[in-house]
Amino acid sequence: MCFLLLTSFAPITNPKLTIEIHNIEVLKSNIRIGIFDKHGTFLKEASVFKGYIIPVKKTTERIVINDLPKGEYAFIIYQDKDSNGKLNENAIGVPKEPFVFSNNVRPKFSKPTFEECKFSLTSDRVIKVRLDYYKK
Repeated sequence: MCFLLLTSFAPITNPKLTIEIHNIEVLKSNIRIGIFDKHGTFLKEASVFKGYIIPVKKTTERIVINDLPKGEYAFIIYQDKDSNGKLNENAIGVPKEPFVFSNNVRPKFSKPTFEECKFSLTSDRVIKVRLDYYKK
């Protein structure tokens, strides 16, 4: 009984997610990260589970996230080169600013799915991604 009481008060710690972002072009800008936890709402701006902003100082930046509970996630990262707070797109929805999805998914003709981009966060994890422009 004592063991149960002691373990019930043990702090629950979230795994640490470290994201290394490479290929940053403009140093006076922000990197924006949107993390999603559900496939049905993936890439819908109003459905971002957690969002983060990193001021860019180097061509490679690193963020350590420790407020995500264990689970499955997917993310989009983009460089807000003009600091307007959104990912600029052309008339047909193709991004005009550097971006990357989790798992370094590179879509060809449509936005990727949550299934393509998802990763499990059950223990500390490091993910390396490379910002790039859309290429056909």
